[in-house]
Amino acid sequence: MKLITWNIQWGRGTDGRVDLERIVADARALADFDVLCLQEVADGWPRLPGGAAGNQFRALALALPGFTAVEGVAVDVPGPAGSRRRFGNLLLSRLPVLQVLRHQLPRPAAPGVPSMPRLVIEATLRAPFGPLRVMTTHLAYYAQSQRLAQVQRLRELQQEAAAHARQPPAAQEGPFLVLPRGGAALLAGDMNFKPGSEEYRRMLAPFPDATPAWLDAWALLHPQEPHPPTFAPHEGPAPEPPYCCDFVFASADLAPRLRALRVDARTSASDHQPLLLELD
Repeated sequence: MKLITWNIQWGRGTDGRVDLERIVADARALADFDVLCLQEVADGWPRLPGGAAGNQFRALALALPGFTAVEGVAVDVPGPAGSRRRFGNLLLSRLPVLQVLRHQLPRPAAPGVPSMPRLVIEATLRAPFGPLRVMTTHLAYYAQSQRLAQVQRLRELQQEAAAHARQPPAAQEGPFLVLPRGGAALLAGDMNFKPGSEEYRRMLAPFPDATPAWLDAWALLHPQEPHPPTFAPHEGPAPEPPYCCDFVFASADLAPRLRALRVDARTSASDHQPLLLELD
């Protein structure tokens, strides 16, 4: 199984041009992926740099026939003439999607700091080795207090899902129909924190119960190598050097299946670099 995660900056490359076809082509060049987790997908934002007037959620879904598209709309506000302007994440899976949950993440007040609503998609997929919970998100950029609150919520969701996997509810019909909520899990996306930061350490902290802890897939597979930069390596002069803020975390019970993780440093189709994870 192969998974790519990528903050696509609404398809805007370092050349300033918005090109979703380039995004899909570069992702396909990286791997014949089974799951594609995208952050910063836009719908109806013509004034974003480079322009994003159309519905990118729909365009990307149409570009990948045979994949199930799961939208995770975090920002949903009025647009012109009764339309909506939307912004968030998109998960596309070639594997069967068993259940989808969408969790709004906390956004505690941070006076004077720009912020937007944040959301995590949780999709339980029928992987070749059994149910797999794949989550993708994009955490707050400006306020550490918001990121810490969001990390805490992600940890709570891991505890909740692990408990459901151990003790599924009684089977029912209709909306109460019980579907598997995978125990083994991946959490991928733009976390907007750096390796070794307070948020990073909090994400990896062990749980006080039987919940499998989150592990950093890069640190597990490349224990002697620092995280390669995933943000702004092609951006030219910037306030600070390029750094890593995009991660794949795996639950500890999934660790034996992780085989490879690499960062595509070649593409300049976004201000972030995609990550490719392979599982056995």
